[in-house]
Amino acid sequence: MPFYLAVFAFGAIIGSFLNVCIYRIPTGKSIVTPPSSCPSCGSPVKPYDNIPVISWLLLGGKCRSCKSGISARYPLVEALNGALWCAVFLRFEPDFTSAAIYAVLLSALVVITFIDLDHQIIPDSISIPGIPIGIVLGSFFLSDPFMPSEQLGWTSSAAGAALGFGLYYIIAVASRGGMGGGDIKLMGMLGGFLGWKGVLLTTFVGSLAGSVVGLGLVLFSGAGRKTKVPFGPFLALGGAVSIFYGQELLNWYLSHGWR
Repeated sequence: MPFYLAVFAFGAIIGSFLNVCIYRIPTGKSIVTPPSSCPSCGSPVKPYDNIPVISWLLLGGKCRSCKSGISARYPLVEALNGALWCAVFLRFEPDFTSAAIYAVLLSALVVITFIDLDHQIIPDSISIPGIPIGIVLGSFFLSDPFMPSEQLGWTSSAAGAALGFGLYYIIAVASRGGMGGGDIKLMGMLGGFLGWKGVLLTTFVGSLAGSVVGLGLVLFSGAGRKTKVPFGPFLALGGAVSIFYGQELLNWYLSHGWR
């Protein structure tokens, strides 16, 4: 238990940094300097007011200086990242190398999700370097999320990156812009980390979740066919499902699939 409390705390601290990335990357600002400040009055955030989740609660969700409201998204991202880190270390125990790598991948997916929701873009600064990084780590260090007792390996990792990028490129061309370039590069990155089976499951889960949400928007919010719904968050969800439940879903399919 103390280990996972420490993992949650560290994950929440990283989550605080993710908030900086979500806010600054789309604007082209440095994610290193200057230090965090209030979005309303610009006052620098004191170290004792920058404790993940706790500081927001103690301040009542307001800036100490100007009393302006601070979005609940900040503690949400911090708590979410801490919880994801705990879950992935529990999932891959005792393979802490794979757990640490997948924890960082999940953090990247958190950043991608919120940026895509806000701006309908997926930053190249994350996805493009993520493709070769995913292939290298997948080739030499990562366990296969569909068979955690085995290494992902070069063949599956490279095939996953090629399949993810190629499949979504074909979809983008066939749909004449219905799929964004950011989604193509994101799937190339996820394929490198998750392998070709991860690309297939991510695509299935992402498409299913996107269809359900899209239908809900049409039925309950009056959205039309031309309403733009970012697909990145659904692909991120599919990637997370592959990491946490890939083995169980593969076993279920093999035992209940077509015969």
